Amino acid sequence: MTYSQRLYPWAVVRLLPMMQRVLVGRFRNRSDAEGHMQALKRLMPDGKFIIVFDIGQDIEEGSEETE
Repeated sequence: MTYSQRLYPWAVVRLLPMMQRVLVGRFRNRSDAEGHMQALKRLMPDGKFIIVFDIGQDIEEGSEETE
């Protein structure tokens, strides 16, 4: 994860059928993410969205620490 991505740890994710997901946007704070998600829900009332806190640990980094 790049430094600029780490500056925006909060992410809005759209949930799709068959366990698929799409990253809609990244935000510096949870309040901004919640506001964006509310606007998305007004524009797409049938869409399912969640807010996640992305810690930014790559899979490769995690496997090296456990070895």
